Amino acid sequence: MPEKKVNALYASPLTWIRRLTQTGMLAVLGQWSFYGIFRCPFAVPFVGCQVCPVITCWGRITGLFWGFWLLLPVSVILFGRAFCGWACPGGLVNQLIGKASIVKLRVRNQFMKIAPWGLFAGLIIALTLWLGINNPRWVIPIRVGEFWNSIKLTFEHAPGLWLARTLIVLGLAAAGLFIANLWCRFACPMGGLLELIKRVSIFRVFKTSACNDCDACLQVCEMGSRPDETNCTNCGDCLKYCQAGAIKIGIKRVNS
Repeated sequence: MPEKKVNALYASPLTWIRRLTQTGMLAVLGQWSFYGIFRCPFAVPFVGCQVCPVITCWGRITGLFWGFWLLLPVSVILFGRAFCGWACPGGLVNQLIGKASIVKLRVRNQFMKIAPWGLFAGLIIALTLWLGINNPRWVIPIRVGEFWNSIKLTFEHAPGLWLARTLIVLGLAAAGLFIANLWCRFACPMGGLLELIKRVSIFRVFKTSACNDCDACLQVCEMGSRPDETNCTNCGDCLKYCQAGAIKIGIKRVNS
């Protein structure tokens, strides 16, 4: 199905609220996310903060580790994969990169049915490294001189496995300049986990039986999805574009 053009020049009030929420969460989680990519010594970041040797990490200093992993399950039960579209700093960065991307991939075809399975491949790899081989420590971040110089030294002296892990993540994020939100849509392990369990959520954005498959929602979705389908993050950006009034937000009824 070819891509259709939809005028998405003016953001809805809900979108502005979402951007403010994302910005606020960037202030809270952003530094921890940065450390997770550039300074975390473990194969899988964000899951070993309580034993991490990097005592300056924001997640360890502020107790974000426990708060995050306690609140995330609650958010999934209430709002499904909304964390990706409303709170994740990485999601915000990838969405901003995606604004300049060459290919949006806002289509429904066989490839787009298969590609999101990359999320589950990323999840399997992360779980294997974390639980299967006990999340090995691949590097001890160098702390010499000012902050950026210490990161430079870490990259210069890091073992190959840590470099490969870090450069793959950065490379997939940068590839978002070619395919919009490539990391969030096709590779993120956290996205894969939330995608698996989001069906238990109480509140969601969903299509009703009035949907006529015009795909106006698809053309404005940063994740290239339709309401309540794979990669839908309950962002709500599509609500004002449905001419059939077939998109609702709330508790989905069985006969909706």
